[in-house]
Amino acid sequence: RMAAAPPSYCFVAFPPCSKDGLVVFGKNSARPRDEVQEVVYFAATDHEPGSKVECTYIEIDQVPKTHAVVLSRPSWLWGAEMGANEHGVCVANEAVVTREPASESEALLGMDLVRLGLERGATAKEALDVIVALLEEHGQGGNYYEDGSSCHTFQSAFLIVDRSEAWIPETSGKYWAAEKITEGVKCICNQLSLTTKIDAEHPELRNYVRSQGWWNGDSDFNFSEVFSLADEHLACCSGRESLEKQGGDVSAQEMIDVLRDKDSGVCVDSESFLTTASIVSVLPQDSSFPCIHYFTGTPDPSRSIFKPFIFVDDVKLVPKVQSPSFGNDDPAKKIPRFQEKPDRRHELYKAHEWARSLLENDQDKGQKLMRIMLDLEKQGLEAMEDILTRTEVLDPAEVVDLFYDCVDTELKFFK
Repeated sequence: RMAAAPPSYCFVAFPPCSKDGLVVFGKNSARPRDEVQEVVYFAATDHEPGSKVECTYIEIDQVPKTHAVVLSRPSWLWGAEMGANEHGVCVANEAVVTREPASESEALLGMDLVRLGLERGATAKEALDVIVALLEEHGQGGNYYEDGSSCHTFQSAFLIVDRSEAWIPETSGKYWAAEKITEGVKCICNQLSLTTKIDAEHPELRNYVRSQGWWNGDSDFNFSEVFSLADEHLACCSGRESLEKQGGDVSAQEMIDVLRDKDSGVCVDSESFLTTASIVSVLPQDSSFPCIHYFTGTPDPSRSIFKPFIFVDDVKLVPKVQSPSFGNDDPAKKIPRFQEKPDRRHELYKAHEWARSLLENDQDKGQKLMRIMLDLEKQGLEAMEDILTRTEVLDPAEVVDLFYDCVDTELKFFK
């Protein structure tokens, strides 16, 4: 049983740590090594009154309108590890372990809440309100992994960011507390990080922990101390120092460098876990500029390239980073679940496997390929830098194929 929560890392940098006027968000998604992540886009949609939405395990009421979202997600589930919406809101989740065992009964996954927050919240605070209301109504629970032999369950923490602020809610069952951040650097990983600075909380939180005998009501209320397992409460963030060292210069490239760092442990490549996908988002505080979201769509950011996506109407879909769909025949949808594992690899993932074997078996060719790839990435980053510094307004036609073209070019190099 993988009792330890997967060691993902999420970051946000605000001025004065980030480049002037930019909020920079990033996450490495650490998941079981062989799991495929896809990058999917869903347009804004109006829904009929009374309609339902089928999440990973349960069905809930749909809302009248959902925002456009772009998601990086394990391709067997409905929700997402991380993503963004058309209003410049980014959400990532962390699986965490608390002193309360997470529920095995099927409810909403932390990853479903990521997508629901993005589809329904036009600001970070709205997304927070959506997530905690759904947690209260439906609870969290069910298997975090596509594994028919055992049920891996976790509680959730989230990093919710928009152009002006970030909220970090941490949960145990339906109880939660959240901290608001508007400056500097914050990192969250697979353990609780909230202490005594709590800016919003479940109305019954303190009564509940008192009734459990976990807090006497006299000392300062420290969320991590109250909810962590005795030996768990450590400071987790090696990546944060790297970002703080940038001295006010954090932009997309600096965040990418931190996510690629294996020595610090931020880029996970262990026996059980691998960074199966990564995201970096740049949110200008001036809303006349577009937000830019970079996705790898492939494992191990140190061997992947970050490709930019910008929300515009009629953005071109990218089937080459989408996993095959198995509809109702999907073993993830049948009870008992996960009795077999279908091949979920998408085209870019397969091309990447070839490139990875080249890197491992032919140093010279591998290094050369990696140089070409990084050069391609650099061109993308420079073009985006240009969009964020020019004075004229962005013409949507210029970026409607942006992500599609980047994926296409990457595939051509692999061929």
